[in-house]
Amino acid sequence: MENTVFELQYALDTFYFLICGALVMWMAAGFAMLESGLVRSKNTTEILTKNIALYAIACIMYFVCGYAIMYGGDYFLSGIAADGVTGVSVDDRKTYAPSADFFFQVVFVATAMSIVSGAVAERMKLWAFLAFAVVMTGFIYPMEGSWTWGGNAVFGMYTLGDLGFSDFAGSGIVHMSGAAAALAGVLILGARKGKYGANGSVNAIPGSNLPLATLGMFILWMGWFGFNGGSVLATASVESANSVAVVFMNTNAAAAGGLIAALLVARIMFGKADLTMALNGALAGLVAITAEPSTPSALQATLFGGIGGVLVVFSILFLDKLKIDDPVGAISVHGVVGLLGLLLVPFTNDGSSFSGQIIGALTIFVWVFVTSLIVWFGIKTVIGIRVTEEEEFEGVDIAECGMEAYPEFTNGK
Repeated sequence: MENTVFELQYALDTFYFLICGALVMWMAAGFAMLESGLVRSKNTTEILTKNIALYAIACIMYFVCGYAIMYGGDYFLSGIAADGVTGVSVDDRKTYAPSADFFFQVVFVATAMSIVSGAVAERMKLWAFLAFAVVMTGFIYPMEGSWTWGGNAVFGMYTLGDLGFSDFAGSGIVHMSGAAAALAGVLILGARKGKYGANGSVNAIPGSNLPLATLGMFILWMGWFGFNGGSVLATASVESANSVAVVFMNTNAAAAGGLIAALLVARIMFGKADLTMALNGALAGLVAITAEPSTPSALQATLFGGIGGVLVVFSILFLDKLKIDDPVGAISVHGVVGLLGLLLVPFTNDGSSFSGQIIGALTIFVWVFVTSLIVWFGIKTVIGIRVTEEEEFEGVDIAECGMEAYPEFTNGK
């Protein structure tokens, strides 16, 4: 009887894990739509190509070496071979298939890399970006993941968990790490031509398709239920089912709070309802709650999301003043608000500490930023990372992909 109950729990938890992984995979479509809507039409094909290619690269590199670096061992030996449930005592078994765990983890890797894509849009060489994706998904992310979710000591010195660090679903581990890699790339790459005036002015470069960007945001909002909900790691018991329900509720509440807060701040500052700020506000709310969606009340989750929504507006404006050109606001949404999410955890989770969260955030940021800076510089030295001025003016669609997303519109045919 005990074995029958276990096998039912194993089946249900594995199925739940796979469904949540599929939801997170769908976030790749959300990033693709959001970014393609926020860039100019002449750069749409290239941004779409980057998003589909980075997902494939992430899947292959994490399979080849990333999973082993992050959790130890060889995936074929420790994963697939252990998928059976026979011959092991019930107490020693995980309640989900290891291959389901791999699938769930690999879509997180792709999410981190997707963050980089939007920040370097409209002026980076396609193959330089894909070369970085190989290193990011195969080594840089898995290493910091091994120190956090993998539970390994940082360079053999200390474990972040013992210091009071907690990141439930990845505000820092996934989102801030992606933003750190993006920031390093943007600093080496430079701003788009015409973005900043000689007198310090900031010139708006509107996106080509705001309906598409809005669709992308809604896809991400939906996929985030798998992102946070799947991180409960189970659903086949009363306790885990209740936890999943709370996480879904709080994730949704935080997104709503972030959107409304950003919309109100934009209205106060600009006198208009800025759609792009509202979109980033919703995403900021989602990032803010990701570090700990299981312990806040629904009201606290809404407030945490609202703080993220306010912060992201000011962060986007501040980065523009520093002439850090991020076409989609990815560094602000995922980096600045990712840090906020980590710092909010101790308010509702007494298993964490502010010192532990700060040390964990610094560890993640410094590792990813410095290694990414080295890799970006190496790629720049070997093959270059930026298209020519002529190619940027014409659009990277033609230069990098040889086709346009809207040929009948741009050519007048």
